[in-house]
Amino acid sequence: MESINRTAIELVDEALDFAGELDVAGYELENGATVVDFGVEANGGVEAGLLLTEIQTAGLASVNTRMGEVAGAPRGYVELSTDHPAVALLCSQKAGWELAFESGFEGLGSGPARALVGQETEFERVGYYDSSEFATLAIESTSLPDEEVAEHVADLAEVDPEGVFLPTYATGSTAGSVSTAARAAELAVFRLLEIGYEPTDVLHASGSAPIAPVTRDEDLAMGRTNDALAYGGEVHLQVARDDDRFDEIVSTVRDDYGTPFVEVFEDAGWDFYEVPESVFAPAQVTVDVVDGPVYTVGETDEELLAESFGYR
Repeated sequence: MESINRTAIELVDEALDFAGELDVAGYELENGATVVDFGVEANGGVEAGLLLTEIQTAGLASVNTRMGEVAGAPRGYVELSTDHPAVALLCSQKAGWELAFESGFEGLGSGPARALVGQETEFERVGYYDSSEFATLAIESTSLPDEEVAEHVADLAEVDPEGVFLPTYATGSTAGSVSTAARAAELAVFRLLEIGYEPTDVLHASGSAPIAPVTRDEDLAMGRTNDALAYGGEVHLQVARDDDRFDEIVSTVRDDYGTPFVEVFEDAGWDFYEVPESVFAPAQVTVDVVDGPVYTVGETDEELLAESFGYR
C-alpha cells in the first residue's frame, strides 16, 4: 500500500486549491508548517467536512451525504464506505493523538500522521506503519495550532516542519459535525479490536450517522456529536470469520445507555480520556460473515436523538 500520508497530502492540496469555494483558510507558519482552518475561525461547510473526512481516512474511504429522518423530520446523514477498514479507520481516522501544551493549546489528533509514530496498540495489531516526508494530522480544537504544535508533530513523526500539515476544526463547527458523523464504522471496528477480534479480518466497513446540529458551545457539541453515533449510527461489516462476541460492539450494551453524552462527559470532568472507551460505539451493527451467518445487533433510538438535538 502506498504511504497514507502521501495520499492524504493530495487531498490537503485540494483543500488549499479550493479554499474559497470550501470556505476554509490555509496559511503557512514561520517554521514552514501549513495550517488549514476547516472550522475554527473559518466557517467551512458540509463539503469541507466531507473533504476533511477524506483527509482523515487518507483517501481510502468513499464519503458522501444523504437525506434521512430523525423523529419524522428531514436530517442530513453522512455515509462512509471502505475496503481498507483496518488502515483507513484504525491507523488513520481514529482520534488517538492527544495534544496538550503549557501554552494552553489543547487538541485531539487524527489522521495518517499517527501511522508515522505508530505507538498505539492499533498499529501492532494491524501491522501497518507509514514512512513519508509528509505528516498530516487533523486536529480537533477550538484554537488554531502554532509553531510549537507543528514542531511537536514534526519531531514525533520524524519529518521536517515544512512537511507538516494540520487541518484544524472545532467540534461544534459544520466540518466537525460532518466528520464526527463519519465515524460510525470506525467505532465498530475499534470495538471489535477491543474485544480481541483481529482487525485485519474485517474486509469491508460501511457506516452512517446523522449530522448533529451545529453549535459553538463545545460542551454541547461534544454531547450531540457522540449521541449522533451512539443513538443513530448504523454500520455494516463484512468479516472473514465468525465470533460469539459481536453483540458487544454496540452502544446498547452500555450500563448507562440512554444517558446523554453531555452527562457522560460531565461525570468525567470533560476529560475525553477519562471516559471508558467502551461507551464509544454505534447504535446498530450488521455483521456479514463470509460463508457464514449474518448478525444484526443493537438498535437506533430516534427519541433520544431528537432530545439531544433539541427538536421541538
